[in-house]
Amino acid sequence: MEPPARLLGQLAGEEGKTRQKAARLVIDLADTANADGYIPAVHAHVSGVSVITGGHGLRRFLKDLSADGDGHVAIPTTLNSAGCDQEKMEEMDIEWPDFLEQQFEIVQAYERLGIDATLSCTPYDRGIEDETGIATWAESNAVCFSNTWTSLITNRESGLSALATALTGFAPRWGLHLDSNRVPNMKVHIDCEMNHLSDWSVLGDWIGKQVRPDWDMPYGPMPYLTGLPEYMSFASKKALTAAAANYGCAMLWAEGHTVAPPLAVGADGTHEAPDGGWKGSLTFTDQALQERYAELAPNGQVDLVVIGCPQASLEELRITASALRGHMEMGQRVPDHRLWVFTSGENYELAEADGTIELLEEGGALLLKDTCPEVTPYNRSKYNHLLTNSLKAEHYLTSGLNRLPTSVMPIEDCVAHAIDPSLSKGPTPVLSAKAQPQHASSKAHQDGEALLSGAGLRSQAAFTVRGRALVTDVPITYLGYVNRDTGVIEEAGHPLDGVAIEDTVLIYPKGSGSTVAPYVLMGLIYTGKGPKAVVNRDICPLTLPACSLLELPYGHGFNHDPCMTVNTGDVVEFRRTEHGVELEVVERVKP
Repeated sequence: MEPPARLLGQLAGEEGKTRQKAARLVIDLADTANADGYIPAVHAHVSGVSVITGGHGLRRFLKDLSADGDGHVAIPTTLNSAGCDQEKMEEMDIEWPDFLEQQFEIVQAYERLGIDATLSCTPYDRGIEDETGIATWAESNAVCFSNTWTSLITNRESGLSALATALTGFAPRWGLHLDSNRVPNMKVHIDCEMNHLSDWSVLGDWIGKQVRPDWDMPYGPMPYLTGLPEYMSFASKKALTAAAANYGCAMLWAEGHTVAPPLAVGADGTHEAPDGGWKGSLTFTDQALQERYAELAPNGQVDLVVIGCPQASLEELRITASALRGHMEMGQRVPDHRLWVFTSGENYELAEADGTIELLEEGGALLLKDTCPEVTPYNRSKYNHLLTNSLKAEHYLTSGLNRLPTSVMPIEDCVAHAIDPSLSKGPTPVLSAKAQPQHASSKAHQDGEALLSGAGLRSQAAFTVRGRALVTDVPITYLGYVNRDTGVIEEAGHPLDGVAIEDTVLIYPKGSGSTVAPYVLMGLIYTGKGPKAVVNRDICPLTLPACSLLELPYGHGFNHDPCMTVNTGDVVEFRRTEHGVELEVVERVKP
């Protein structure tokens, strides 16, 4: 598979060092994915903006990348949410040394590369639904929304791979770009009424929680939904796909709302399961919905209510304003800015024009643009229990990004709690462990000799690395669940919870979670807290980019599953060969 002439020219440095680095990553990704070619992309969306997500790894990388001044994006490219609204820093009361200065540094580095600093996590909420072709998006909720509801097709990119495509204009043709890979693999029937936007968010999160580690889903869960109501609003679609994306869902099908899935139709007119059958056939009931709300209900004093994750659409802004108006007519108002509403700059302007912003602010809400709840650092002397309407927000707010106890209710209830702090009394709840069925491990101790062969990266020359293996058959979520300073995995229930990845040959299936994950790994490599080498079982666009750009030895696609063949503690030798890579167990650890 020969890259296009222009991409080869970029690799040779004909268009500067910046595009040369990007071309190397694009070609490495193509080789790793066994792509059947390259395809011009029409749009890119880059993640990794907030100071608390990318951290020092992001800042150092961007400084190095943009320092040459010779790189500019080749296609229209937008930028994800920042960590603050620069015009309302006093109201946000962020206690992070030099936060605004660091945030400006990141945004300005992207702008030097020609990226449009839209600072929005909802690039589809601006007319993009009318565009067609291949996009390269690195924001999980946007990926799932785009593939499901629009004609733009995108793989679930990392912030780095999206940036590489933005700079070169080319994407490897693989994964969801191919019709054969866009096939539903689980079936979900909805057998309850969906009355609130948060109901759709609960549904998306519930779907993700049903996925089991032994279900073979190389491109993530792709549910086929039946039993839906005739009408789904834009905000309902957004809430559903955003929450499903928490668990790697890159697209879904909704009977009566999306194109028909590529399945055979049975004699009774219903869609039959794909080859191999459904990985799961599930029913979402009112009981399941209410049980989940009961689990998520606030227990203890709510310190702050946040709405707009992903950033609020006009519909969500108006629903929030309507709920607040009802209280205002009774002479009530949100005290002490206890309600924060996050939206994009564009939607802010539209809502300002129709009076929605004025109504919200008159009612005591704090309106924030260019940022979103999950990437904002909260002042912990004031805020230790949040209430939201979004399971996407709950998923990330309770992670290592902020580690904040977070409850979930419909918008109307959120507004009521913002108005009246006494609705939920008692001490601040303690963040409970979030061990999930997905954490279940199938590993068993292995003995005897083992020599595995796999594929490496074209850009990496000969290497030989020897060290202790750190192994898991459960994906690793870098953003929020790997400490960016110590490299310790901090995820309750994970087989490696509490273990440091430093100075190991790290072996795991793939990365999961946020598309900003590579920057966390890069930061650990920069500071010497990262692994000696990384071995993945599956194609991992969340891990490979950091290894490619920082030249950390990397391998994947082995003839035997390294996650099951190697034990934690085994001494292994990982080396580059003429035809790929080899992983050899030199010494077995005792059971």
